[in-house]
Amino acid sequence: DGCKLFSGILTETGSKVFIPLTVGGGINTVEDFDRVLKCGADKVSVNSGAIRNPSLIKEAALKYGSQCVVISADVKRVDGVYRVFAKGGRENTGMEAIEWIVKCVKNGAGEVVLNSIDTDGVKQGFDIEMLRAVSESVDVPVIASGGAGKIEDFITLFNTLPKVDAGLAASIFHFCEVKIADLKAEMKRNGIPVREVFYGQDR
Repeated sequence: DGCKLFSGILTETGSKVFIPLTVGGGINTVEDFDRVLKCGADKVSVNSGAIRNPSLIKEAALKYGSQCVVISADVKRVDGVYRVFAKGGRENTGMEAIEWIVKCVKNGAGEVVLNSIDTDGVKQGFDIEMLRAVSESVDVPVIASGGAGKIEDFITLFNTLPKVDAGLAASIFHFCEVKIADLKAEMKRNGIPVREVFYGQDR
């Protein structure tokens, strides 16, 4: 059973990772929130599930608190308008992205992960324009996703948009194109607040 397998992996990960753990993917009901939180997640990220059922965010926030609810939005420019995409960025919902994200925050989302489809995988830097529009529209933490290719991309992000709270990347870390320790050291040299590493653990 895929659900049981994922729960087992999550439980094991939660017991070995000493940083806040956010889990997403296939979150469609409050019961899904309950399942992953009980397995060790600190926060739950929801995307297509909230598009299908807009009341999900409010229900989850009322039950578990806004700090647990993360709205993840895949956004792409369509004819000059930011549009929300579902199903891993394959389906245009037609919804204007800023309005959607603001609505989710008003309903109780305590954090926003903004993934720019336009810059995702390109490795030419984060989508500063899109991130500025979102970070100026909400008063909760905003995490930038899509576009990181080198250390300097993170420095540019935080120096340009101090209201953005974090930068997310995947392949550059998975394939050791950028070492996390080197990134943190460079951020520190640039006066950007960063969690230090202590004996292999974040603190």
